[in-house]
Amino acid sequence: MTEVAVNYLVEKLLELGRENVELITGVQDDVNNLVADLQILKAFLKDASKIDRDAQGWKQSLKEIRNVLYKAEDSVDKFLDEAKQHQDTHKAVKWIDIPYWSKVRNVAKEIQSIRNKVKDLQVKYKHLLEATQLDNLSSTTPQPRQLTLSDEDDVVGFEEEANIVIDRLINGSKNLESVPIVGMPGLGKSTLARKVYKDSRITFEFFSCIWVNVSRSYNKTEVLLSILKNFTKPLDNKSDEKITEEIYSFLGKGGRCLIVLDDVWDVEVMNFIEKIFPKGDKGHRIMMTSRQDNVASAFNKNIHRLNLLSHDNSWLLLKKKVFRKESCSSDLEEPGLSISKKCNGLPLAIVVIAGALLGCKTKREWEFVNRNIGEHLINPDSEDSCSRFVRMSYDLLSYDEKACFLYCATFPRGFDIPTWKLIRLWISEGFIPFDKNLTPEEKAEEYLNDLTKKNLVMVMNRTADDQIKTCRIHDMLYEFCKKEASEDDLFQEITEEPSQCAGILRQLESDFCRRLCINSSILTYFLSSFSRKPPMELVRSFLCFTSEPTGKTDGHLRTIHKVFPLIKVLNLESVKFSFTNDFYRLVHLRYIAFSGDFKLLPERFGKFWNLETLIINTSTPESTFEIKADIWNMLRLRHLHTNAPAKLPLPGAPTGRESCIQTLSTIAPQSCTKKIFSRARALRKLGIRGTVVADLLGSKAGGLGDLAELKRLENLKLINDGQYIGRVITLPNLVFIFPKTLRKLTFSGTSLEWSDMSKLGQLESLEVLKLKENAFKGEFWETELGGFSGLLVLWIERTDLKTWQASNRSFPCLKRIFLISCENLQQIPEELADIPELQEMKLENTNKVAVKAAREIESKRKKNKLGSSIGFKLTVFPPDSDADPQPSH
Repeated sequence: MTEVAVNYLVEKLLELGRENVELITGVQDDVNNLVADLQILKAFLKDASKIDRDAQGWKQSLKEIRNVLYKAEDSVDKFLDEAKQHQDTHKAVKWIDIPYWSKVRNVAKEIQSIRNKVKDLQVKYKHLLEATQLDNLSSTTPQPRQLTLSDEDDVVGFEEEANIVIDRLINGSKNLESVPIVGMPGLGKSTLARKVYKDSRITFEFFSCIWVNVSRSYNKTEVLLSILKNFTKPLDNKSDEKITEEIYSFLGKGGRCLIVLDDVWDVEVMNFIEKIFPKGDKGHRIMMTSRQDNVASAFNKNIHRLNLLSHDNSWLLLKKKVFRKESCSSDLEEPGLSISKKCNGLPLAIVVIAGALLGCKTKREWEFVNRNIGEHLINPDSEDSCSRFVRMSYDLLSYDEKACFLYCATFPRGFDIPTWKLIRLWISEGFIPFDKNLTPEEKAEEYLNDLTKKNLVMVMNRTADDQIKTCRIHDMLYEFCKKEASEDDLFQEITEEPSQCAGILRQLESDFCRRLCINSSILTYFLSSFSRKPPMELVRSFLCFTSEPTGKTDGHLRTIHKVFPLIKVLNLESVKFSFTNDFYRLVHLRYIAFSGDFKLLPERFGKFWNLETLIINTSTPESTFEIKADIWNMLRLRHLHTNAPAKLPLPGAPTGRESCIQTLSTIAPQSCTKKIFSRARALRKLGIRGTVVADLLGSKAGGLGDLAELKRLENLKLINDGQYIGRVITLPNLVFIFPKTLRKLTFSGTSLEWSDMSKLGQLESLEVLKLKENAFKGEFWETELGGFSGLLVLWIERTDLKTWQASNRSFPCLKRIFLISCENLQQIPEELADIPELQEMKLENTNKVAVKAAREIESKRKKNKLGSSIGFKLTVFPPDSDADPQPSH
């Protein structure tokens, strides 16, 4: 994407000017001038972003601009390679390195040539801005025709959903209430709303039922007139205020009224709709549909989220749309079931595919559709294409968010993407712009939340404190992302088909391609094909994914430096990797993820001065992994993830700038020293694991006392791998010097006494407390008053606890309680029912007596109507026989 490319290059050059002035000695003025020209180009592209991307010549112009930017980035990076090597030479020969300074002059000339090209491009394409009537585009852009998912007698899988919505509309308080229906494009929000709207229970209960199509390009006056015409014939030339007054008057005289607002995109709709309803106890209702969580939440935070169809209902809907009242022949069932499964429960996708199957009578025709399902879903020439509806949401994203969204399709189809990994990749790819008020990680998380709120990205799993843990994009959106990314040259996918792979290999030799994603099964073929060819200097990201790691070593990885000499993102977790001397030439690497039979991280890793994220998976995670590289002087390294406890190197003398490491996912207890922690002052997340972690918590407290050096620490995990049968450890008072910033704390295998919980209760910022397997020992726990004043989440797992006593004042802010495999637990404090903010309790493989106590807490909250508008949810797994089945989540 051109806008992302220019933004990344500008930020990169500015960073060089701030942090590595010595590397651009000799071309500093040229670089500064190039930045100035790029800033002008950036403003030009911002204005041009309003141009219809299908306008004649504009796509080609964007590609031409992008190619010039890529050449500029390549020139700068090649120069930095030379400059870094020059910087590392002996000072005695540094200033008489005549070949080097000759290269500096050549780079200066090259940068000047690129500046001239940038200026020429702005002049060349200026006419497109002048020829396009920007102000009228938004009002004249046609809205896609709304597909009908089904007729009333064809609705499948919405019966239970409709009953829930109808119950909320009919019952509830006598005040005005809203019921928002939310879901991703094509999920059937309007179909469900229409089914509810026409239900006899609704028409009986409500004196007036009014349906209003709002849409993205709504007009306030037209919406108000659509409502008014249900009461009287509207007169022309009335102001919005006058129309509002007339509706207000009619609603005040009649009975209950239901207004349905379909396809709402703007929170402002709520502001003027509320004003038409008189205050009182008539029980008027608003039902609305929207793709966006933030819009729906403006009406009511208790949104009704529409679910995907089950496999059975998907197949049933497909048969109804294709065969109507006829039956499906048995020979079509096998490909039909496969087709419906590939639609992944999305009604719109099923309807589109049903349209492609109309008239197809043979199994061969159905199998052809099954093989080419993606083309049918995302066909830009078809009025019924799903892409037209996805694009409505996609076009509202900023160009950075568009890149982040499309990038999700670099992961395998149907893959649950770990959020932390996705965010690290976005940052390394240059998709996250600089924000003086937020860290790159916070800005990226903001983008991800926005994509989920717009229902473009599905949340698959959440953490205990309700943060997004894994996410995924629906297969329909996956097809959209791949097609759009291909057109914008964002990334190129290499599949398992040898014929297709061979074609892409030829294409890569001539086209600009910055990012490649490949399945590990054809990695050997791909690398061997290119190892004998000129290096692919254009490729900056190489992403090798598979759902399951192969565990095989690929010898051709030794040539990675030859194939991709300017690579900056390298993800090779799915295959075993081994280092070569030439690997350390890849000094532009910002993100490295690999697996292998490693015992240590070599000292030479310190050469990766650009590295931001390092992910290492060893084949022996139970053994200590020694890091010899001087990570403290890798001044851009922010995240170090290891699956084995890492023994960190002792820091040398400070070099001026501080280390910016934010994550040390797992370190060994022997690395818990004041000298190390004093160099890791930016640390936010820390995991300590080993066989002597329990000793750190003992009376001597070992290195845990030095945690006070970490003034920004938010998340701490203490995992003891040792077995301490019959031994109980007492937490020292030294725990009070835990950083005041600590928000999340996890214990596992530490065998502490329950009486020590009172000490943890005095951690004022603590929000999430997880007690995993044998974290605390003993059968009795009485929670004292006054502690855990800010705790939001309490997780207790695999404990011998029998009796738990507490007051609601022990956990005044608690929202979620998780009791996992607490087989001995006989008592849960009944007073927990009185905690105002309690929203959820989950019991899994826990004593039936405890489950009964949880049911009583649920009953008490419902009876006394305690808690927020979001309500209270109790989940029991496996389901207890005395209650309705509860799903695990």
